[in-house]
Amino acid sequence: MAGAGQPANPIPAMTVYLPLEHPAVVISPYFLAQYPVDLTVATKIMTLGENDFTVKDVNGTIIFRIKSKLMSLHDRRKLLDAAGTVLVSLQQKLMTAHRRWLAYRGDSKDSKDLLFTVRKSSFLQMRTELDVFLAGNEKEEVPDFKIKGSFSESSCVIYLGNTNKIIAQMYRGHSMATFLFDTDDFRVTIYPNVDYAFIISLVVILDEINADRSGQD
Repeated sequence: MAGAGQPANPIPAMTVYLPLEHPAVVISPYFLAQYPVDLTVATKIMTLGENDFTVKDVNGTIIFRIKSKLMSLHDRRKLLDAAGTVLVSLQQKLMTAHRRWLAYRGDSKDSKDLLFTVRKSSFLQMRTELDVFLAGNEKEEVPDFKIKGSFSESSCVIYLGNTNKIIAQMYRGHSMATFLFDTDDFRVTIYPNVDYAFIISLVVILDEINADRSGQD
């Protein structure tokens, strides 16, 4: 029964994602949109030490590809655009207490091309919490971005610094296709004026850190 002044069949209110006042650009301003961007990150079956990802929009168009080498001394992931150009290289830094990952521009491993680093906020965690520091933030006293996820890692939220300003959200998708074809899908919503290539890089790193939950970190 509708309350006083309420229509019998109300229409749900539209969700509005206000763009950031200052665009969050890390990889390139080319990957900014003035509207929310919804992407699906799908991993394929692991073969011969490789685990590749495709990133598609709501129309099924491939936006990015992620190439992964999993059985090497330094685990590396490469984010490529649809044309096959390497946008950013992601590398795990070994022998660190907080599970640190480094992101370099293009196919580089040179410190001058460092874009950002990601590390666990604390050594022991019941819920995943990661700090993201841009290359210029050398003191690493306050993170430029923060990732918080559930214990099951079925979802996570990415924030601007230590604020409550959400810039992206991710949740793990489950379908008959993911069960039959041994795939793992992530649905990501990137808010307006946020570098969506950067957000996809963070989702890949988050997935790799979660995959390493073996009591060794």
